[in-house]
Amino acid sequence: MDQSVKLSPIGDGIEIFVSPHHTFGTDAVLLSDFARATKKDSLVDLGTGCGIIPFLMLRDGNCQGAVGVDISAEAIELAELTKEKYGLQKFTAVLSDLKELKGRVDFGCHTLVTCNPPYKAAGAGIKNPDSVLSTARHEVACSLEDIIAVSAKLLRTTGRLCMCHRPERLAELMSLMRQYKIEPKRLRLVCQRKGEEPWLVLVEGRRCGKTGLRIEPDLYVEENGALSDEMIRIYGPYKEAYL
Repeated sequence: MDQSVKLSPIGDGIEIFVSPHHTFGTDAVLLSDFARATKKDSLVDLGTGCGIIPFLMLRDGNCQGAVGVDISAEAIELAELTKEKYGLQKFTAVLSDLKELKGRVDFGCHTLVTCNPPYKAAGAGIKNPDSVLSTARHEVACSLEDIIAVSAKLLRTTGRLCMCHRPERLAELMSLMRQYKIEPKRLRLVCQRKGEEPWLVLVEGRRCGKTGLRIEPDLYVEENGALSDEMIRIYGPYKEAYL
């Protein structure tokens, strides 16, 4: 095994394999919580990386089946190592360009798709010279439209797409959802602390859903110089694993 690969705890005695290219942060933990997976959900996580979102959901006893898709062979190897370590037969790792998923992941039958996407558009910002990190942060291998288009194909009617993104791209995100018949139904802004602008937005859309958007109260990461009560709830008894 590459010596840069290590085990990172995610709570409940579970550790997942990560690497310098494929680790996880607060965004993924918040998205996993926001998605509100249930035991009946059939999940596809696009751009799964080390598999943090599916593994968090499976840790909590949710999802009857979970598929993690990534274009990086290194990411898929990490996810497979975690699957093997814990014998997680409910999890399947798929090495694929998400634009070429047809025939590799079933279309039209999943109840939940999640994605923590590259935040920067292809031509925005300075690209990292490391091609793997560049793909993770910039829309090099896929665009926001590609993600939403394939999500619409994966979901059954009333299935949910849950994503996180930067607030400056919210209008684009919601416009594309509606273009592909995924109606925005829930929205939540994440701020580091009260009085600051949000740094993250969480959005849920429903395939062929009726019009009606619920805007949830802002989520504050910190209060009075410490983790907020809600972040403590989200981290649960496993908060030391993320700090």
